[in-house]
Amino acid sequence: MIAVVDYGFGNVRSLWNALDFLGAEAEITRDPEDFDTADRIVLPGVGAFGDAIAAIRELGLEKPLTRHALETRKPMFGICLGMQLFANHSAEHGGHDGLGWIDAHVDRICPKDRDVKVPQVGWNTLQVKGAEWLFSGLPAQQNDVYFVHSYHMLCTDSHDLAATTNHGGLVTAAISRGNLTATQFHPEKSQDNGLRILQNWLEHDFDA
Repeated sequence: MIAVVDYGFGNVRSLWNALDFLGAEAEITRDPEDFDTADRIVLPGVGAFGDAIAAIRELGLEKPLTRHALETRKPMFGICLGMQLFANHSAEHGGHDGLGWIDAHVDRICPKDRDVKVPQVGWNTLQVKGAEWLFSGLPAQQNDVYFVHSYHMLCTDSHDLAATTNHGGLVTAAISRGNLTATQFHPEKSQDNGLRILQNWLEHDFDA
C-alpha cells in the first residue's frame, strides 16, 4: 500500500488518481499506523512552507514520518512543497525549519534574466544529473514536466541533485538520496512523463 499523506496542503486526490491509474493501491491518510503498514509514503504539498510544516507538527506527523524517512528507511516521495519540506530550512516568509531529512535549504528562485517571471508556472525541460532510474523511459528531447513554484531546494551535497531545469538560471527539479526521492514538479499533472516517473518510483528496488 502507498500512503499519501493528507495534512491539508496537497493535491491528494489527483495524486491518488494517478497512482490508481498505474495500478497501485493507495490510501489518503494522516494516521501514523497507516505509515507503519505502508510499503511506501508520498508527501505531496502546495502552499506556504511555514503553514505546511506547522500543520504537520500540529497533527503529530513529524515524528512518525521522520522515523520512516531516517530509521526504517521506507521509500518516501516528496512532491513540490513536499520536496521542500525535506530540507533543513526555508527562507520563505521570514524563515522556517523543515523536516531536516536532506541537508539543504530552500530559497526563492532568482532568475538572472529579469524578463523571466517568478513563480515558474508551466512546462519545462529536465536536465538529468543523477538517479537515472527515476527518468528511465522518458523521451530524450521531450521530457517536459509541469512546475508551479517560487522557491526551490539548494542541496549542500551535489550528489543529492537528480535533475535541474532552466528558469532564468538553474533550478532544482528533483533530488534523490537513498530511500528519499522528491520532485519540485508535479508528476500527477505532467501527463505521460509524470506517470512514467511515478511508475519508475513504484517499481524501483531501494534495497538493491
